[in-house]
Amino acid sequence: MNRRDFIAAGVAALVPTAILAEQRKMATVALLLGGSFPEFQIGVFRQGLHDLGYVEGQSIRIEIHSAEDDAQRLPELAASLVRDKVDVIVPFGTNAALAARHATSEIPIVLLANGDPIGVGLVDSLAHPGGNITGTSSMHAELAAKHVELLKDMLPNLHRVAALSNSAAAFFGQVFLKQIAAAGNARQVEIVPMILAPGAELDAAFPAMVRGNVEAVIVQGSLVNKHVADLGLEYRLPTVSPFLSFAALGGLMSYAGAQKENIRGAARLVDKILKGERPGDLPVQQPSRFELVINLKTAKALGLTIPHTVLLRADEVIEQ
Repeated sequence: MNRRDFIAAGVAALVPTAILAEQRKMATVALLLGGSFPEFQIGVFRQGLHDLGYVEGQSIRIEIHSAEDDAQRLPELAASLVRDKVDVIVPFGTNAALAARHATSEIPIVLLANGDPIGVGLVDSLAHPGGNITGTSSMHAELAAKHVELLKDMLPNLHRVAALSNSAAAFFGQVFLKQIAAAGNARQVEIVPMILAPGAELDAAFPAMVRGNVEAVIVQGSLVNKHVADLGLEYRLPTVSPFLSFAALGGLMSYAGAQKENIRGAARLVDKILKGERPGDLPVQQPSRFELVINLKTAKALGLTIPHTVLLRADEVIEQ
């Protein structure tokens, strides 16, 4: 074999190795969802990784695994991700996060806008989460309590507020209701906790609240959709939520951490982990900016006049 043939043969022998090395470089990041996750938010996550230099299909693979609102499917979905040896699991929702934690203590887990990671026992502390978990917190439980204060400022004569909690998200629901109850005590507002499932139970809750003289409703984020906003209008009940898009769906008000900031923060944590940092050493990030959105169209339909002092605090006012 002459020198040229020897070199050619050597190159040919190296090609499969080079391909395998390239395949190994492509990290797999799996989004684990309890239910639907708006395409807009998935797009923000993808863009966040792209901005950090990742190219989907070349240096990173992003998979989406959803339980389609069936919480009982989450443990098996999480177990399948462990069997597939994905590089990072990114759960959205407390049930998904708990399923991921129970499935693995080794694969890094990056929480995506978790409502209260300490309250539901996912991390030891925000500064030092420990183990294989870090992520971002939406502070939904604490912000739900803030809605009691905002409602009282909007409606000074408010006395009775219902708090709707999703029975399928029981772990977070307990923390959610506890925070709201404490805020109600501080503001002399009676809180009526209602733990229910989406669908018939939720629909039946609205006429029951009217009969029970409820004056406003705080809705847990996992129950938020346009149908709930429409029910509030139908039964003339002001509905609010710490889920930022709720006001845009027709709810009276949303107060929440900036969504894009939270999602991009999760992407940055994924990047750090893929570069070798330990998740338990990376602090859980909280929103640094909060947004108050008020739907004036909904307020007018309910016959409410929002005080000027409250409108001045709004980051966005929806009028059409």
